[in-house]
Amino acid sequence: MNSELASQQVKDIGEQGLLERLQRFCPPEIIGDDAAVLVTAPEQSLVVTTDVLVDGVHFSNLTTSPEDAGWRSAAANLSDLAAMGASPLGITVGLGLPGEVRVSWVERLYQGMTECLQKYNTPIVGGDIVRSPVTTLAITAFGQVHPNQIIRRSAAVIGDAIVVTGVHGASQAGLQLLLHPELGQSLNNEEKTPLIRAHQRPQPRLDVLPILWKILDSQSKIQVALEAHQRCDLKSKIPVAGMDSSDGLADAIIQICRASGVGAVLECRQIPVPKTFNHWLPQEQALEYALYGGEDFELVLCLPQESASALVQHLGEGAAIVGRVTAGSTVLLHDEQKKFPDQVLSLSQGFQHFDS
Repeated sequence: MNSELASQQVKDIGEQGLLERLQRFCPPEIIGDDAAVLVTAPEQSLVVTTDVLVDGVHFSNLTTSPEDAGWRSAAANLSDLAAMGASPLGITVGLGLPGEVRVSWVERLYQGMTECLQKYNTPIVGGDIVRSPVTTLAITAFGQVHPNQIIRRSAAVIGDAIVVTGVHGASQAGLQLLLHPELGQSLNNEEKTPLIRAHQRPQPRLDVLPILWKILDSQSKIQVALEAHQRCDLKSKIPVAGMDSSDGLADAIIQICRASGVGAVLECRQIPVPKTFNHWLPQEQALEYALYGGEDFELVLCLPQESASALVQHLGEGAAIVGRVTAGSTVLLHDEQKKFPDQVLSLSQGFQHFDS
């Protein structure tokens, strides 16, 4: 790219010029009309989710390249689809830009989105561009799921095991290393790189779904488990509740418990964290990163013990049973070794957008 093109700003080419540039990231047979038409398979339900990301809140040039910002924005939406049990069909992108933004920055943003989406055969199928005083990215993702396989927050019942599909706290650690490089002076590159990559290039856990369905289908006593958990027959409900941990592990478990009218007990030493934490962070800080750091984009699932154990075994390192669903409404963090006193978890301890 020559220097003239590299310095070109959005206001230099206008809305139509920018749209023409960005259309190469979209399938030509889908775009070009007032709306996209997506074909879903028979007996499938459409799943729709929207995520808004704002410069300075969700990404910044201090911690993320344009490609990384694009990847993260796509991954966040695909993670929401995974949390519902859905497979992706496509996304639309709403982009608010100051006129002074360089065209090359926008193209690199779309390149990052495309790199993430290609892994899951998911196209960009449209969107909108407007002038804005701050760069804003609003993505709507469309997915499909069989009605019998919809994962909801409200389906947890007493006795369920609580499973996380991977380590927590890595993204927050990566962010802190990017903002404060001096914190990583005791770490080598092999230890720092995975943490930074966890923040810049999170992986939506769509890969978990086929494994989960296979386990649930193969449980020979699944009907007995359904009846024991006072659920409906298999045709109307699956024995799993869940969401993703994009807003933090504690947030996810509290939200599931609220929606299901139950409580939970978590064993703090069962919560999986990156191995680097063991010699880098005090246990209290490692636990805080894991519970409240957010943006790890793992799935948090509540399901019968037998199915939970099988899922953890299939997923391997990083996946773990971290607690159980209980009666009541309290979400309690417990330490079997009694080094730390029991702690009641609450949403106020995590990030909230309009907190002062």
